[in-house]
Amino acid sequence: MAAPSLLNWRRGSSFTGPVPRARHGHRAVAIRELMIIFGGGNEGIADELHVYNTVTNQWFLPAVRGDIPPGCAAHGFVCDGTRILVFGGMVEYGRYSNELYELQASRWLWKKVKPHPPSSGLPPCPRLGHSFSLYGNKCYLFGGLANESEDSNNNVPRYLNDFYELELQHGSGVVGWSIPVTKGIVPSPRESHTAVIYCKRDSGSPKMYVFGGMCGARLDDLWQLDLETMAWSKPETKGTVPLPRSLHTASIIGNKMYIFGGWVPHKGENIETSPHDCEWRCTSSFSYLNLDTAEWTTLVSDSQEDKKNSRPRPRAGHCAVAIGTRLYFWSGRDGYKKALNSQVCCKDLWYLDTEKPPAPSQVQLIKATTNSFHVKWDEVPTVEGYLLQLNTDLPYQAASSDSSAPPNMQGVRMDPHRQGSNSIVPNSISDTMNSAKSEHTAMKGASVKNKPDLKASTDSNAILHSSLATNASNHNSCVVDMLRKNEGPHTSANIGVLSSCLDLRTVIPETSVSSTVSSAQTMVTQQTIKTESSSTNGAVVKDETSLTTFSTKSEVDETCALPATKISRVESHAAAMPFSTEINN
Repeated sequence: MAAPSLLNWRRGSSFTGPVPRARHGHRAVAIRELMIIFGGGNEGIADELHVYNTVTNQWFLPAVRGDIPPGCAAHGFVCDGTRILVFGGMVEYGRYSNELYELQASRWLWKKVKPHPPSSGLPPCPRLGHSFSLYGNKCYLFGGLANESEDSNNNVPRYLNDFYELELQHGSGVVGWSIPVTKGIVPSPRESHTAVIYCKRDSGSPKMYVFGGMCGARLDDLWQLDLETMAWSKPETKGTVPLPRSLHTASIIGNKMYIFGGWVPHKGENIETSPHDCEWRCTSSFSYLNLDTAEWTTLVSDSQEDKKNSRPRPRAGHCAVAIGTRLYFWSGRDGYKKALNSQVCCKDLWYLDTEKPPAPSQVQLIKATTNSFHVKWDEVPTVEGYLLQLNTDLPYQAASSDSSAPPNMQGVRMDPHRQGSNSIVPNSISDTMNSAKSEHTAMKGASVKNKPDLKASTDSNAILHSSLATNASNHNSCVVDMLRKNEGPHTSANIGVLSSCLDLRTVIPETSVSSTVSSAQTMVTQQTIKTESSSTNGAVVKDETSLTTFSTKSEVDETCALPATKISRVESHAAAMPFSTEINN
């Protein structure tokens, strides 16, 4: 059961750039920190490609070129690295597509591709509301809705449960369609369902999970297809199964499949006696299925009211993407009033952290002088703050006769190739170098007078196992309180005044902004990293370095029991740039 504190919904605001008009039936994928949206509509079908940068809170319209596809809705939309594939969908009322397009997001270049037909049958017919899932070098197409009539004005719906496999070429292009021979009972025909693919770490057998959908009645059944044996099965689950629904979203994070929203039967309606429900409503219920234990967990039930507008209102036909352990939801329609032109679309973006953020795997010392040090660690997506704590198990040896003076800080190992460097190879679109300073007086009760002496020794093996050992008077830890927003974890800290809590109160971050850092997590996590380093006198120092991630200033205040260090920018070495016309591979 997920902790209630994790259900901290946040609504996006203060966007920059052109925010897309509200819609439903659109699709979204994630490339690193970017949410890329295509299609859908409300009054007409949209044909623009919109991108939301979750780090900079910026919307923009990339300048696409090539074989630009027509607008479509309820289409297939998958991402393979920086390549995006679009299949099928509704291009206008009653007219569906079975065309396949490829977008190279590194160049914003569209290309229409023509896969070879299957050797054992016909290629997929035009359809909408199908699932289109990627695993490895193959896409898996299941179900959807077709129009039996050749006249687009005379819509004769036919629900599908056919299954196709599309083999991809490496980097660009496709090989062709195939029709796998499956075993077991096939799921009933349906459209507007969801399908995700998950592979357990120990089994090595990927499985596709199909949930819900519409076949005249809304469905709540769960199906599993083993992609190695091609055997369908209907797994038995524990817990409360979500209500029957269609036009919901399903997202995989870790071993959990998160189900949000969709159309569900109207309150009070007897599902068994009203299979063809003509009255339905949107929901904001939120559940997940643990794919290892096959147990459902309800996070937000359908009966829970939200009087404070603290979470997304009910909706269907929205989009969802997972970036790290965070889920983003955008738009969708929130009602149905008999007439098609009375549908109301949501204009909001929400996000939710589903798990605690992991601590970076290592902390690396880049440079050290007599009164400062420069450390670096790998960025963690969706984290806003870090707390670096350096501990040593060395007994204290006084550096001078003055008992009030702090000792030497020993055992520093550094990367000799990175001295003086404060840049990271960017993997984002904008690369901003910032220099910031903040100065604070010591807390009451602090009696440390002198600055600690920081000594460095170079070692060519220190690149992967850099550490910083401290030996503070009557204490065994130093805490560097480094909070930043959109400032990467590439920090020079001036060891100024130590408080009684050993907070390094003067912090100078020098940052190369990287695209994987977005906004806040909601919980705190800590991971201890143990290393060994040589001190200046040849002794081996065993250090325990822990790096904790935080989301907000209040979390640091609560954990450290001291005010968070404020960081203000005083100089910008490169102006923040809008998203360029490329995504670097």
